Amino acid sequence: MNAQHVAIYREAGRYGGWPANYGIWSWGDEIVVGFTVGYVKSDAGFHARDRERPFVGMQARSLDGGETWEAQATPCRTPGDRGLSADEHVRHDLGVGQVLDVADAPVDCPGGVTFTHPDFALMCARSGLRAGARSWFYVSQDRCRMWEGPFRLPLFGQTGIAARTDYLVDGADACTLFLTASKPDGEEGRVFCARTTDGGKGFGFVSWIGPEPEGFAIMPASVRLPDGRILVAIRCREGKRDLKTERNWIDLYASDDAGATWASVNRPVPDTGRGGNPPAMIRLRDGRVCLTYGYRDAPFEMCARLSEDSGATWGREVVLREDGGNHDVGYPRTVQRADGRVVTVYYFNDHADGERYIAATIWEP
Repeated sequence: MNAQHVAIYREAGRYGGWPANYGIWSWGDEIVVGFTVGYVKSDAGFHARDRERPFVGMQARSLDGGETWEAQATPCRTPGDRGLSADEHVRHDLGVGQVLDVADAPVDCPGGVTFTHPDFALMCARSGLRAGARSWFYVSQDRCRMWEGPFRLPLFGQTGIAARTDYLVDGADACTLFLTASKPDGEEGRVFCARTTDGGKGFGFVSWIGPEPEGFAIMPASVRLPDGRILVAIRCREGKRDLKTERNWIDLYASDDAGATWASVNRPVPDTGRGGNPPAMIRLRDGRVCLTYGYRDAPFEMCARLSEDSGATWGREVVLREDGGNHDVGYPRTVQRADGRVVTVYYFNDHADGERYIAATIWEP
């Protein structure tokens, strides 16, 4: 497989986490990835982060296909100048959800977004995971050097919307977002798609993807195939961790009518370990579909699976690395660079009490 591991952001005592919550964008060998940074607290539970101190939004840029990186604070306005998409990891009063009506609060998008601009990027953000969660988005037309927004997303008649960045550009004025809604009981969560056809001014609900789950079905990852079929991989869970009945896996759905209806395809990853992990999915230039994810049981791995038939079947699990210090790993984002090698970005740790850092594995599929 010829894998190379690269550190993107790593500081002693700091907690770099969850690229899947933010996004990755690429233009040939120029790659930008988003993540968040807080502080380590080794006795804090499943995630070793200090809830008494704030998280801040970050992004890193590589100009050489992921070999080297420069990190900076995310160049966007945030409500109350607080961190994005990390409220569940900080004390309640430190969350961005507590300041959504102050300066730099999300506003309605005026429209005029050109989704097909060659340097376009879109990033979603959220205030929480369950009932009451509100979400918004940013757009950039200069390769993430500056983000316009925040622009609010509607609640679509749901109890809460927990938006992570996953979208497909449909045309100059049209874009489809894949989002997670809180269930009617207020718990996480169920995936749906929404679409704008007026340059981002308004988004309308299109359809649910899959049935309402017993546990949750969240964090979609989408690709569009040359024949127009859309594939969406979804992180799924049933059962309870404290009762030792928890199960975590990844399911795949497909639509042949631009997202109006969906059918279950298969279960590419039957087990993602304790706590589970979201998928990242791309279509390679040779036509194969590539799915990457973290495995949160020993030996604490980053993995991939490849499909040569548009997701109908999947090859054996490919282990990208298996040297994690504990389960607190994963949440990947993946792109393919100009020479065909794949760059998978995730958070990782070398030992349970150490810092969490953002890393990339550059590998040949």
